[in-house]
Formats: sequence, C-alpha cells, structure tokens
Amino acid sequence: MNDILKVDKITKTYGKKNEKQYQALKGVEFSVEKGEFVGIMGASGSGKTTLLNILSTLDKPTTGHVFVNNQDITTLKKNQMADFRGKEIGFIFQDFNLLENLTNRENIALPLSLQNVKAREIQDKVETIASRLGITQILDKYPAEISGGQKQRVASARALVHNPSILYGDEPTGALDSKSATELLETMSDLNQKDQVSILMVTHDPYSASYAQRILFIKDGKIGTELKKNDKSREEFYQEIIAELGRR
Repeated sequence: MNDILKVDKITKTYGKKNEKQYQALKGVEFSVEKGEFVGIMGASGSGKTTLLNILSTLDKPTTGHVFVNNQDITTLKKNQMADFRGKEIGFIFQDFNLLENLTNRENIALPLSLQNVKAREIQDKVETIASRLGITQILDKYPAEISGGQKQRVASARALVHNPSILYGDEPTGALDSKSATELLETMSDLNQKDQVSILMVTHDPYSASYAQRILFIKDGKIGTELKKNDKSREEFYQEIIAELGRR
C-alpha cells in the first residue's frame, strides 16, 4: 500500500530529566494511505494536539519517526522544515487564521507567494481551487466581509492551493454553525473521494468524525480502538462512533 503518512513509535516527553516529566505520547504508530480520510478522536489532554503538532513539523518527537510522502520529517533542520511544510502539508485551523489586511485572493495565494511561484501561475491556481470550493465571487473581498463558513472555505483553499501531500484539519468545524460545518465536511469528503486528497482530521465531534473512512481513538498518549466505516452509511457510522465514545 502507498502510505502518504507513516508514524513509527513516536513518544513525546515534556520536562527535563532531573525534573518531574510528563509523557504526552507513548509509542504512537499508525499510517494513512494515499487518498484516505482518517479521523483522530480523543478527550482533552489525550495527546491529539501534541500528535498533530509533531505530524505537521511544528514540534519534534522525543523518540520515533514520522514519514510524510516517504520523507522522514524528524530529521529535517529548522529551515528545511519550513520549506517542507510549505510544499507538502496543508492545514485547516479551527479559527481560520486568515490575515485580515489581505483579500481572500491574497490569503489563498500566500503559500505559493512564499515559494516564489510566478504571478501568472499563482493566479491560475487560486482561480482553480476557488472555483472548486465555490468561492470565486468573494475572492476580492476581505475576511471581515464574509461569513464564518466562507472564511473556512477560503482557509481550505489556502491549505490546498499548493497541492499538498496531506491535508490536516484541527477541529476544522469548531467555530462554525451546523449548516456551515456540514457544508465544509461535505466539501472535504468530496475532495477526498473525487480528487484523492489525503486527509487527517483531529476532532472531538462525532458528527464530523462520521465523514472519515476510519477513526483512531487516542487516550493517555496511546492509540487504542480503531473503527472503520467500510460499507456502513454515514448515519450508521455516526451511531457506532457514539456507542464507542459511550464505552470510554
């Protein structure tokens, strides 16, 4: 199988050796295949944020390795990490993280501008992804002029414009109303199924998780139970996730 992400026995310990230490991750290992949509669920303090920070090169594990597109990101130096992140990783945050003084078009173009892509190519790529996400009509507005759901679509376009190997979502529906959340999840699912975008989404919300093909549950720094959607409907999978959460 073609793994786009491979996590190999990573641990993360906070605190110096002669002080009280806290182990946030305890030998986590899993993989995400190319074109797969995986959800990670866990309570507050379970280690999911620490894990996502390591997977996205914002932090380093204490031990273990992480491979993204066959590149061991744990061996990258600081300047290499920023470059790798800019090319290989897309990130959708809960609070959008759009720059208010830039138009939506300029926000989406940012990853390409930082890579010194030619202006004409940037324009074409921005137009293409904006059309795909249905936001062409708001490109020349500013973030303050659009709704939360539209902001998250702009943020999604920015995360996808450079065609990353994997898209990470950090509670991407957390700041949205239910209608906007459903629209975003439908869009993510569509991108995954039609364009084979590989997605790893961290969420505590069972409704959001039900859009994934597979759920990994993290508890006390370890991956425990795994649920697979297989041929179940989204509603059936949702009920299965609810039942699993009820057992915790």
